[in-house]
Amino acid sequence: MTPREQRRLAFLRLSGWEQAQMTPLAGDASTRCYLRLTGGPDHQRAILMDADPQTGDTQHAFVQIAGYLTAAGFSAPRIFAADIAQGFVLLEDYGDGLFAKILAYVPAQEAVLYRAAADCLAALHRQPAAPGLLPASADVMAKLIDPAFEWYAAKATSENMAKAKIATVALLGASLRRHASQCSVTVLRDFHAENLIWLPERTGICRVGLLDFQDAVVGHPAYDLVSLTRDARRDLGPGVAALTTQHYLSQSPVEPAPFLDAAAVLSVQRNLRILGIFVRLAFEAGKTRYLDLLPRVWDHMLYDLAHPDLSDIARVITDNLPAPDSKLVTKLKAACPQTPTP
Repeated sequence: MTPREQRRLAFLRLSGWEQAQMTPLAGDASTRCYLRLTGGPDHQRAILMDADPQTGDTQHAFVQIAGYLTAAGFSAPRIFAADIAQGFVLLEDYGDGLFAKILAYVPAQEAVLYRAAADCLAALHRQPAAPGLLPASADVMAKLIDPAFEWYAAKATSENMAKAKIATVALLGASLRRHASQCSVTVLRDFHAENLIWLPERTGICRVGLLDFQDAVVGHPAYDLVSLTRDARRDLGPGVAALTTQHYLSQSPVEPAPFLDAAAVLSVQRNLRILGIFVRLAFEAGKTRYLDLLPRVWDHMLYDLAHPDLSDIARVITDNLPAPDSKLVTKLKAACPQTPTP
């Protein structure tokens, strides 16, 4: 038994869950791991979220934001026990009703689920932003695209991208200042079908269970809608993205045209960053499955780069970054570690 496993068992013992059976769950794009606990006190189930502080991860933000969301009437997991210093949180088990899993078997439910997600976002944006969150300013957001050049470009080509990176950050920062400088709402940042749980036994916005919100910031209301409708992991059915956006706008006081301008710029920022993050996960952690998602991410980015105000950014990106076609994806996979890093 590793020292980490010993600390995990000690936490469960103190929490009264030492007799529970543990089953590993699929991880996400972070260093955290998740275990489902069954046979706990009163036959309860729970999820143990394990984030080793030595990896630089922390559970403080998750617990803080879960409390904010729950107090505001949203379905964030209840916290049964936590040891922030050790990196353990025992939380409510929502079950296996991820939007992505449900829609893989019942695609006819897509419009219903995405409409509910839009309802949830609109309600969140009517709340005062969560206290203590960092603002996602235009300059901060522009600099977050570094992985696109430090990882994606660096692994995909031997060309020197220093000038292209400087130009892209400058142009993107200017577009963000013009169209998406508003920092007014809680932005969960990973609001998509693999982080949303369908809870049909609940009502209203509580039917949408929220996960993976520890990286929340205060930012523009279009960001999470972009995360939902330009999903890196799955294709939405015809018209679903537009209908979801329209439904959100019908409940929001924002002006549609400026909002859609902001959404386009934020989509470029988000997807450009994701290109690099997915390559980093493949090379650093052996998670090569993320490389198969690169073409979809690229297509999302190109779609929004067609916005008239983004032509200069589009030119710099398409002139310098190679498209992740099947040949490039195969090349990247061949260069990756063959065994995933624990």
